[in-house]
Amino acid sequence: METRVLPFSDEAVAEAARLVLAGEPVAVATETVYGLAADATNAAAVARIYEAKGRPSFNPLIVHVPDLAAAERIGIFDEQARALAEAHWPGPLTLVVPLREDSSIAALVTAGLPTIGLRVPAHPAMQALLRAVGRPLAAPSANASGSISPTRAEHVAKSLDGRIPLILDSGATERGLESTIVAATGGPLRLLRRGPIAIDAPMGDGSKVEAPGQLASHYAPSKPLRLNAAAAEPDEYLIGFGPVAGDANLSEAGNLTEAAARLFDLLHRADASANPRIAIAPVPDEGLGAAINDRLKRAAA
Repeated sequence: METRVLPFSDEAVAEAARLVLAGEPVAVATETVYGLAADATNAAAVARIYEAKGRPSFNPLIVHVPDLAAAERIGIFDEQARALAEAHWPGPLTLVVPLREDSSIAALVTAGLPTIGLRVPAHPAMQALLRAVGRPLAAPSANASGSISPTRAEHVAKSLDGRIPLILDSGATERGLESTIVAATGGPLRLLRRGPIAIDAPMGDGSKVEAPGQLASHYAPSKPLRLNAAAAEPDEYLIGFGPVAGDANLSEAGNLTEAAARLFDLLHRADASANPRIAIAPVPDEGLGAAINDRLKRAAA
């Protein structure tokens, strides 16, 4: 894949919007770092973020929206959350709030969690792209997983050249440090990640993943999960892959991007089934398959 670098302009934003609506991720500046933005309502597009980054596990992603009204169509804001949003948005604050049941956000974005991290960015490039696309954008930092966060377009190119189609070059970012993350999910506020905005709230205990950068396990089904199953036992709901058909299939074609996009949806479906146990077919441990298997091992633990 050729990675083009275009200076921030109306024409460049239009091209970025075209790619995003076609399901591709593009790199764009926020006031904190450059983000790798994709349509948060399109699971396959979100899977391409993980594919491009080589992300080792499916951490929840922050969703960027143009304003508070758009955020409230996705998440449930109590008085505390709304007060923080009104005080600090647009700006480098991410609020983790309960996800609305009627939200169109892909399950892969939240890693299957009932909450979502939302942010209204201040940078004109991300704002222009949000308004051109008309959809919420999932956007972790635009760098290969484990490498230094990018604050210039050339940092993105060094890390992701050949993995994404476009970088919108807006020069150096203003803040250079990822957003502050605060959980406002009922009860006292909890600080999940320190960042540019100082919030007077105690740090969360890290016992569960609610936002990027936390190292606990993610969503796990309520039922026992058996890995690498070639066939289902009588009491199991089998999630297939490739030639292993199952009750539902991650990807009949054996496509790992499709499998990643469908993973959390099918785990939810299996968990809601009448079968008391879940089994899942083997997934190759390469590329996105390694991320899928990492997630499944955590879910089965």
